[in-house]
Amino acid sequence: MSNRISRVTITDIARRLNITAATVSRALNDHPGIRDTTKKAVKDMAISLNYQPNKIASSLRLGRSNIIGVIIPSAEINFFGSVVHGIEKIASKNNYNVLIYQSNELYEFEKKGVLTLLQSQVDGVLASISKETRNLEHFREIKKRGVPLILFDRTNDMLDVSSVVVDDYAGAFQATRHLIENGCRRIAHIAGQQHVNIFNLRLKGYIDALNSHDIPVDDDLIVYGKVSIESGRECMKRLLDAPLRPDGVFAVEDFTALGAIQAIKSANRKIPEEIAIIGFCNEPFGEHITPSLSTINQQTVTMGEEAAKLFFEGLSGIGLLNPKSKKLVLEPQLICRQSSIRRS
Repeated sequence: MSNRISRVTITDIARRLNITAATVSRALNDHPGIRDTTKKAVKDMAISLNYQPNKIASSLRLGRSNIIGVIIPSAEINFFGSVVHGIEKIASKNNYNVLIYQSNELYEFEKKGVLTLLQSQVDGVLASISKETRNLEHFREIKKRGVPLILFDRTNDMLDVSSVVVDDYAGAFQATRHLIENGCRRIAHIAGQQHVNIFNLRLKGYIDALNSHDIPVDDDLIVYGKVSIESGRECMKRLLDAPLRPDGVFAVEDFTALGAIQAIKSANRKIPEEIAIIGFCNEPFGEHITPSLSTINQQTVTMGEEAAKLFFEGLSGIGLLNPKSKKLVLEPQLICRQSSIRRS
């Protein structure tokens, strides 16, 4: 004897109520042509029979999976988790689910992720490009298949798709200016990989802030790392070993700043009295370490919400009225904490 429980279908509901399966289907989908009394009877019967809709059949019928694919470089970084939170918030309001793929900052993983999402018949892809990626053909394949592609944070203008970013240049300018206003004059920058647009913009913001305050740009104070705690630590050691060490450091992001703080402490230098430091991103750990880390807030949840809204605008046809790609730029917010504020 089989223990298998047969799946309840709309035909079973129709048979119980002595109506057609088509009527049941329309009632479950709140079709305006079905009377409220019939809708209630159908929904009550569906509940009593523990009816579960067949989402695969429904998506085949409607031509939609009601799934958004999201590619993030790393799930270990709160920044991307917060962006995904914003995406899921808007997706849920629109009865959509989110399928997440982590590239681990690797080009080959990212390509595999794109293929996996396309094979999963997602209705759209929201992505942040990995640090390793230089070839964009896998993203162009998404466009070729007519699947909406929206980028967030790490973008590339060559793809000509809609995107949501924070103003990285302005954030870097604010961070550097903040160090200057706190008395720093030999300000170093621990930079990221320059083929990544956001890291290049942060370098430019740093340089322009120095220039605007008549502080010479010293190439010896610009070191290039790989955006990690270990890289921040190694880059800071190089700066500390220089004949003239910096009195301020703008790190390209918070994990790099954390590594720099570790190196400064190991060298028995005081923060911020001898070396003030500021990061970028506003990772949660920043307010809990000693000294607490000054940083730039990137409005991560808002970034995710706006990226999802761009997708649904296109889905609803609003985007068709203005088919050109949109670039939403969020304002960065300076957060001042112990690591950069010097007492007068």
